[in-house]
Amino acid sequence: MKKRQYREIKIKRKLLTTTRIIMLGFLLGALIGSILLYQPFSLKKGVVIDYADALFVAVSSICVTGLSTVNIGATFSVIGQIILLLLIQMGGLGVVTFTTLLLIVLHKKITLSDRMLIQNAYNIDTMTGLVRLTIKILKITILIELLGALGYAFVFVPEYGPAGIWYSVFHAVSAFCNAGIDLLGGNSFTAYTDNVIINFTTIGLIIAGGLGFPVFWEIGRKVRSKVRKSGECRKLSFHASLVLRITSFLIVSGMLITLLFEYDNPATLGPLSFPKKCLAALFQSVTLRTAGFATIDQSGFRGASCLVYLLFMFIGGSPAGTAGGVKTVSVTLLLASVISNIKGSREVVVNNRRITDTIIRRCVAIIIFSFSVLGILTMALMVVQPYDFLDTLYEMTSAIATVGLSRGMTGSLNVAGKLIVSLAMYLGRIGPITLALAFNSNHGTSSASHAEGKVLIG
Repeated sequence: MKKRQYREIKIKRKLLTTTRIIMLGFLLGALIGSILLYQPFSLKKGVVIDYADALFVAVSSICVTGLSTVNIGATFSVIGQIILLLLIQMGGLGVVTFTTLLLIVLHKKITLSDRMLIQNAYNIDTMTGLVRLTIKILKITILIELLGALGYAFVFVPEYGPAGIWYSVFHAVSAFCNAGIDLLGGNSFTAYTDNVIINFTTIGLIIAGGLGFPVFWEIGRKVRSKVRKSGECRKLSFHASLVLRITSFLIVSGMLITLLFEYDNPATLGPLSFPKKCLAALFQSVTLRTAGFATIDQSGFRGASCLVYLLFMFIGGSPAGTAGGVKTVSVTLLLASVISNIKGSREVVVNNRRITDTIIRRCVAIIIFSFSVLGILTMALMVVQPYDFLDTLYEMTSAIATVGLSRGMTGSLNVAGKLIVSLAMYLGRIGPITLALAFNSNHGTSSASHAEGKVLIG
């Protein structure tokens, strides 16, 4: 009897791996969300939508993408907007973290398997203090979102009255989770191109969510040690230092490229004064990091700018955060590997630190797999709905990288197109490599040694 129970537990553990739970968690959340959003109580009086639209918006929300086939503010009631907010928060925190927080609130026991899920989700070496870690994530999230809501309130409350409080909270959560879903009529923040408060509040929230929780904790500890002047100030870890450098470089370079390419474009930066050009260019550079808000209509940007933006969207944010994409660290390490090969170096070294072959191989797998999925789904979308190639690629890259920026294609998607883009958003949020691992039952490493194969390359 005991042997049978042990065998059943072993099979259950093998079937319900972390990657499969994450994959099924997002899928289940999207399906439940779509059913709730399709109900009359989630819609404004007299509004009727297709289930395909409800599914699309639910997937976009829980995958913190921001693409929408309907006008969110004009379509969904307060109840529907609350459901959307919960989906966004769940997607931003991650299914594993959100479920653990729910168990804590309900005073349910956190089992060993739950702790192992948290450990795997955040790639932590120890299981000590994982529940406290999850609570810290919640506290940091609430604090940042409240600060963001306060910033938005200075604009939204005078403009919308008491409803501005809800607008402030909704957009703060949406911005921190890098969701990009708005209640402002489907035009995002284009009415606030030169509003300093809206711009910098959103920029701060996007960057905070995109850095990743581990980096944010390190920054917090460093700031506290300086303020309290207690002991020696701790240095940032290699990971945190790398993330901050890459993030700063991408933001600054994106801003400069936008200024260079769009300075005299009458459809984008042309009509603005120089300070406003800089503000709009900075916002555009930051929002490309999978945020999805926009202060300028994306269809007005020149082709050269869009090609650069495609790269920025594909890179995305940093690991263990609310942003999507293949992640800044993955791209940086892959480039470091290429440079090392060109130089003939035996090791990949970044900031005087050696990067193992295992990590490099994983970076290669993530980027190639993501690029392959992007190519396949872009072709599929062009087959079911012929459209301008650049607009289609922009839409699909935005979906895969969970960005939420569009050049106007989203609203014209047919049912097949909606399903393909929904699939892209789903794969982008869980990560194509996670999907592959979820169906890989062989988690062990083979000890077999094979004969060396000699081939010509280059």
